[in-house]
Amino acid sequence: MVSAVSLFPAKSLSFQSVSQSPAIIRAALWMVFSCAAFACLGAIIRHLGNGGMHALEIVFFRNLFGLLALAPWFWRTGIRGLKTTRLRLQIVRGLIGLVGMTTWFTAVGLIPLAELVALSFTMPLFATVAAIFVLREKVGLRRWSAVFVGFGGAMLILRPGFETLSVGSLLALISACTMAAGVVLIKILTRTENTASIVAWNQIIILPFSALLMLTVWQMPVGIDWLWLALMGAVATAGHLALTRAFTLADATAVMPFDFFRLIFTAVVAYVLFSEVPDIWMWVGAGVIFVSAVYVAHREAQVARQRTTTTPARAGVAEPT
Repeated sequence: MVSAVSLFPAKSLSFQSVSQSPAIIRAALWMVFSCAAFACLGAIIRHLGNGGMHALEIVFFRNLFGLLALAPWFWRTGIRGLKTTRLRLQIVRGLIGLVGMTTWFTAVGLIPLAELVALSFTMPLFATVAAIFVLREKVGLRRWSAVFVGFGGAMLILRPGFETLSVGSLLALISACTMAAGVVLIKILTRTENTASIVAWNQIIILPFSALLMLTVWQMPVGIDWLWLALMGAVATAGHLALTRAFTLADATAVMPFDFFRLIFTAVVAYVLFSEVPDIWMWVGAGVIFVSAVYVAHREAQVARQRTTTTPARAGVAEPT
């Protein structure tokens, strides 16, 4: 009889560590992990909202724990890490981020989680349109076509004329639009500012404004709510760190296709915890939006590479991280 040891040598029993895998594999794993984290984040926000906590209060605690997560960075860099030459732009970006976060957290309690995530895929499309008017970027026919196709996918989800446009769906689109504006501002800020400084200033600016809004609906969290709030901060931080790591290891065009796992994980979590079942139009529309967004990112990367090979780098301008 052939032994199991001879069939499966010792070498085959030891899996290659993730740290030794090719960069694209590690980037994909980090991206999938971030998708799972953000799916759990949506479920935690829904749970807190169902328990009676107002969205404005959840936004405040999300930013409070987000700022606490930056404590190691503050400890290492000190106050000099906050040095900025674009304070006004930092403030504008923080206020836009507050609007985006508030509309998103509010929409979590109003529409199915999978629909919310599907509509969030329109963010790169809004970002492309914003870049045209703010950054004066030139967009060709193919990218314009992808943008229109993507918004057509959003119409498949919303089905205006057949379904009543809900407040939650409208808030989801507003959130995607404000997030897109934030992306454009980040592109401007990274020309002169440190990436960690941009993140820190965003939290610092959002926190006091979210505190003022929270006071209008304040109710002291009780009991286990504190645990859920702390978990929300930890999960959100883990998701953002994993997302950042994924984009550090590989190009956005290689990583973005894995973002569709965010919808899959969210649909599973929403079905198991809240008995939500997305309809076929949501999946079709989400697929159309997602493919068009990936294509837009692919074309932007191609154009950026062409500019790099034909245009010399400008002196004194920091490369985006």
